[in-house]
Amino acid sequence: MSNATEPLLLAIDNGTQSVRALLFDLQGNLVHKSKVDLQAYFSEQHGWAEQHPEYYWEQLCVACQRLWQESGISPERVAGLSVTTQRTTMVNLDAHGKPLRPAIVWLDQRRTEVKDGLGMPWDLLFKALRVEHVIRNFRARAAANWIAEHQPEIWEKTEHFLLLSGYMLFRFSGHYRDSVGAQVGYIPFEYKKLRWAPALDWKWKALKVRRHMLPELVKPCAPVGVVTEEAALATGIPAGTPIIAAAADKACEVIGAGATDPSIACMSYGTTATINTNNKRYVEVTPLIPPYPSAIPDHFCSEVMVYRGFWMVSWFKEEFGFPEQEEAKRLGVSPESLFDRLVDSVPPGSLGLTLQPYWSPGVKEPGPEAKGAIIGFGDVHTRAHMYRALIEGLCYTLREGKERTEKRNKVPIRKLRVSGGGSTSDAIMQITADIFGMRAERPHTFETSGLGAAINCAVGLGLYPDVPTAIQAMTRVGDVFDPIPGNQAIYDRLYREVFQEMYGRLQPLYKSIREITGYPA
Repeated sequence: MSNATEPLLLAIDNGTQSVRALLFDLQGNLVHKSKVDLQAYFSEQHGWAEQHPEYYWEQLCVACQRLWQESGISPERVAGLSVTTQRTTMVNLDAHGKPLRPAIVWLDQRRTEVKDGLGMPWDLLFKALRVEHVIRNFRARAAANWIAEHQPEIWEKTEHFLLLSGYMLFRFSGHYRDSVGAQVGYIPFEYKKLRWAPALDWKWKALKVRRHMLPELVKPCAPVGVVTEEAALATGIPAGTPIIAAAADKACEVIGAGATDPSIACMSYGTTATINTNNKRYVEVTPLIPPYPSAIPDHFCSEVMVYRGFWMVSWFKEEFGFPEQEEAKRLGVSPESLFDRLVDSVPPGSLGLTLQPYWSPGVKEPGPEAKGAIIGFGDVHTRAHMYRALIEGLCYTLREGKERTEKRNKVPIRKLRVSGGGSTSDAIMQITADIFGMRAERPHTFETSGLGAAINCAVGLGLYPDVPTAIQAMTRVGDVFDPIPGNQAIYDRLYREVFQEMYGRLQPLYKSIREITGYPA
């Protein structure tokens, strides 16, 4: 563990549900943590998700001030800080750096009607490639386009259009700079070259954004600036403390779990469930969906996601988990911590109850018409079977993602690291090992996103020569879960003979559902 004179690294992790100020030592030990729960968003209309940028900053400041008060650690020991945040949350600022409207949070579901094309030659090219729907979706989901169309007076005043990461770095440093590793969203970013799109790129026609609105980009581990006097007063972090670029929370989570190359996968049971690998090469696991920037400079992070993945556990808790909620209140624990008993009361495979977790389908995999489905109901099934089937369905989908990733990367995945909220459950870790048919490894700390940011910080300060060296020194495996052969055999048959057949057989019915009922796209 750290001693009283060793320098410490401060990682700020601004997620969807909370903001955390985390102090790590150079061995990757979490020295102290301060967490402030967030109101994830508010909605003025159905499907909207917004939050005030100042709210995020104010709660971050509370987390930092509590850190010093609760830990008794002097802020002077902080050698540097890095920031990692939720992705695709956009902030509009005026010429003076003041927010013009609430941030549009990544969970927002509003769409802009796309009426016109992009002009020649782009319309002809995209039609020939049969990707018009992908381009239309990109334009429809872009926050910039919605604001420009529905709030033109605000867009006219917008001088800076930033991701939440860029806004936080601005508040800390006074500079309009952001990490290359944080650029995930409906913005004119060229993923293949890890830079803003060149002037003639089609994205400038597809989006209302102009180049002057965007921040200067720096690579992960590069300096952003130093903490200003104003930020120091608000957070308690000494003025002049170096700020080092990190990356988005998922990218940081991958290196915080120790995944450095395509043979090591990081699986995350978060609000969005994902499986990720780092790669030196640009590889589209899903055609036309780019790999995102990695927290390792000049690398790419291949990702397959289940949107609203572990959100389904919250859904189950609210709809079916009343007994656990009441007992949790009595015991002073979280209801989720009691769900392992439900899992353990049901045999592997949930007696055939099989769930397809497409609550919020993607653009490509699966298709936009997909729905969630549960098949195999019988009179033997209980809510415990439903809960286990939910976890199994998520695992099946992420296993499909693993197999697609291996096929596209042409590298077998040999190690599986599991992080996120679900990784704290031994029952879920065991199901993961059984369905994947390989050892599931839990990182030594739950705060893998924050640890990833601390790794970037350590390298940027010159305390380690590069990210792989820092990962080797600062990450390690905690608990491990080996597959149980009998369970693995059951799951392998269910996966290949049932789960993989579901989508193809149900897809025509999903299309009919949309046509008959007008179910929203």
